Amino acid sequence: MVRSSTHGEGTRPRVRHAGQLGWDDGLYDDGPSAGPDDGHDGGRDGRRSDGDRDRPGPGRAERRRNQSHRHGKRGKRRVLRWIAWTLAVVILGTGTAGYLWYEHLNSNLRKGQRSAGNSGAKKAAPNAAGQTPLNILLIGSDSRNSKENLKLGGSKSSVGAKPLADVQMLLHVSADRKNASVVSIPRDTRVDIPKCVDPETKQESPATNGLINETLGRGGPGCTLDTWEQLTGIYIDHWVMVDFAGVVAMADAVGGADVCVKDNVYDIPKPRVPGGSYLKLTKGTHKVQGKQALQWLRTRHAFESDFGRAKAQHMYLNSVIRQLKSQNAFTDTGRLMDLAETATKSLQVSEEIGSVKKLFDLGMQLKNVPMSKINMLTMPRVTDPEDDNHVLPKPGAADTLWALLRDDESLDPKDRAKTGTKDKGPAATAPDALDLTVVNGTAGDGQVATTGRAADVQDILRSKGFTKAGATTVPGSALTTAVTYPKDSGAQGKSDALSVAKALGLPTSAVKVSAGVETLTLTVGSDWRTGAAYPKKAVDEDDPLKDTEAVNGAKTDACMDVYWPYRF
Repeated sequence: MVRSSTHGEGTRPRVRHAGQLGWDDGLYDDGPSAGPDDGHDGGRDGRRSDGDRDRPGPGRAERRRNQSHRHGKRGKRRVLRWIAWTLAVVILGTGTAGYLWYEHLNSNLRKGQRSAGNSGAKKAAPNAAGQTPLNILLIGSDSRNSKENLKLGGSKSSVGAKPLADVQMLLHVSADRKNASVVSIPRDTRVDIPKCVDPETKQESPATNGLINETLGRGGPGCTLDTWEQLTGIYIDHWVMVDFAGVVAMADAVGGADVCVKDNVYDIPKPRVPGGSYLKLTKGTHKVQGKQALQWLRTRHAFESDFGRAKAQHMYLNSVIRQLKSQNAFTDTGRLMDLAETATKSLQVSEEIGSVKKLFDLGMQLKNVPMSKINMLTMPRVTDPEDDNHVLPKPGAADTLWALLRDDESLDPKDRAKTGTKDKGPAATAPDALDLTVVNGTAGDGQVATTGRAADVQDILRSKGFTKAGATTVPGSALTTAVTYPKDSGAQGKSDALSVAKALGLPTSAVKVSAGVETLTLTVGSDWRTGAAYPKKAVDEDDPLKDTEAVNGAKTDACMDVYWPYRF
């Protein structure tokens, strides 16, 4: 093999060839072929012949300059090489650490099935911009089945009992993300509960009529979600559940929230009134966190009732949101990491949002909603005629509330007044072509059903052109008259139901969607026991914020009344 006769090159052509294959030839700078300054010109045997001595060649100074130039290039390459290696190590290390942290957070999350088998509502169609509303069911479990939860409330006798969903709130974020609503349902509300299958034990609980807080023990959070959907007709995308210990951890992670009481309060057991949260605060505003935050959220007797407790919970949530916004928690990476660590350990979520990224994306949904456009309230209700300690959804008013949320309308009347006309959907089917079943549900208020009521209303419908309307002898139960259309019938089913409601003078809130009916169904409720015309006085179209302990997010001076026996 012929070597270069140029001084200092040695076997460089081979190394340069290797460099063309992607190798860094600088790795070989210190090798024997680098051409050491040994005074030889690199002939075949490393020496110059006598005949070559007289040939003109580069002088000693020039050779030194050439060598210095080459060593300078090699030095720069070496520095660049080390920079590249350092960056590679840093990037790889950071990426690996980030991946491991992300996987760690994901592994923290406890996930469950969204539904317990009877999710019946239909997801809202996208608006013109392709956006859909977001509905999340927030559940507070009273489970004492852990040492941490038992320390925070309850007795040992409660260990092993099925948990109750003592706190239930629906968070609705509008499709355009310009407003949000939170609606609580009192834990002692009596409702129809669908059949549920427990995802862990596979035990099936039959459909029943009972208290809504029992749903958690009948089929987990998915059963609570199914019950809400059946009651409201609102499609619920996800559920998020937290227990006592989780509330304490999250309250600490947020850094506390400002709450206010109008008098000194001490929520302790009283004669003939056992239990208490042991919340003790002096009159004025306080920042509560940790265990004290849990006490605030659990206080019931000192705030007079479950409705007062719900209002206090809404005040706390509004304060938390304001706190997060003031901390730039939605954009501060370090703050997000701290919150993510706590949240993934404290929360249980439906499987569709069972990753850190999806939880983060959900959090971002609220980032740009102004506090003045966040309204929180408790469901309109009436006393249950079967038990004074229980409540029922208020006829008319509750239906109006659910209809507003289903139609993605703001709960603020001023916003609704600005809303333009909406797509009315397809034209309704001709009355004489509609298959319509009429059910007698007049026993919904606990009284004896009106005999023959379904047949009477069937005749009224036929006189209005709905000649295919037919009464069924199967009894139903409804406080308010409703027209229900099958989930699979979509927009056409809704248009047909609206046409029936209009013909009978029913409010639009009476129209509902359900997976439990196979055909268009009119259930005559206990609000229409007699007469050919639907009684207008039963229609309550009042503002759903009225008499519902409503709290607006921008109200920073909200303060809780204290029931006099719990003042000190």
